[in-house]
Amino acid sequence: MSLMLEEALNAPERLRGQLTRNQPMLADLGARLRSEDPSSVVTVARGSSDHAASYLAYLCMQTRGIPVASLPPSLSTLSRAPWRLKGQLSVAISQSGQSPDLVASQKALQAGGATTIAMVNTPESPLGKSSDVEVPLFAGEERSVAATKSYLATLSAAAQLLAHWNESSLLLSALSELPDRLVEAGTQDWSAAVEGLKDYDRLMVIGRGAGLAIAQEAALKFKETCSIQAEPFSGAEVRHGPMALIEPGYPVLVFAPPGAEQAGLLELAEWLESVGARVLLAADESVAKRHLTLADAGHEALQPLSVIQSFYPMVAHLAAARGINPDQPRHLRKVTCTL
Repeated sequence: MSLMLEEALNAPERLRGQLTRNQPMLADLGARLRSEDPSSVVTVARGSSDHAASYLAYLCMQTRGIPVASLPPSLSTLSRAPWRLKGQLSVAISQSGQSPDLVASQKALQAGGATTIAMVNTPESPLGKSSDVEVPLFAGEERSVAATKSYLATLSAAAQLLAHWNESSLLLSALSELPDRLVEAGTQDWSAAVEGLKDYDRLMVIGRGAGLAIAQEAALKFKETCSIQAEPFSGAEVRHGPMALIEPGYPVLVFAPPGAEQAGLLELAEWLESVGARVLLAADESVAKRHLTLADAGHEALQPLSVIQSFYPMVAHLAAARGINPDQPRHLRKVTCTL
């Protein structure tokens, strides 16, 4: 078993501990945010952490009705932007908390007046120390270069933060059951995707809503573990320029979990098949035409976690089927330092 697969399957237990250990702190943070009532949120992150930030952003905009923007760190490190962020919130996300560009950005945003939160997997990191509040991810040491359990832990922490901020008893209840549901998600049989994709070097990955963050993460994992040129798109955008790429047999992976976006994604999958694409549709049991099964996460906001928990084992097996060790991606290392 690869480290990547081992760590992905360990994620539910890590989340079980995280949800319990962070509950008092995030309850207090939720109360603080209700009191401060930030008018907008900015996020600072890279790679998988930036995809997790997209998930947090969507939930925040959906439930709080305030805009959320992802800021390029170079605006702080290279351009020295004169930030004016009084009454706003900055959330920085990192596995290691060591990247100089993220630390510098968080300090600059704090100096500009923002309340700053760091979501990090390494205690007492430079990023955590540079922030007003540190939210530990409790994913444990992640030895695989390709992030899995730390990504899921970030999504879980983001959902728990929003649940406390919004005082959502429904989401908090669903979060308490999430680890068990993710165990089920990790056992889904996605061998059809391994068989269907092992001979391809490019594909599209489609999601929508909070699920776009999952499509982004999946596309990155195809690149770094399988050397497949995968591109993520929103189901609402793919009929624009990207559709020019579709030719007979072109592979498209569509994530369509239950929720408001599902109907449109199912319609899109049917249309893609009609123009010759080789569609792999991941959906719940209510969708008879699905190719890949999804476990129910218990709440619409948590369905993306179920999707990616089923995806990670598949992509680890796909890498092996292509003769690639997913623990040793070409040119990559665990901690990347940029300015």
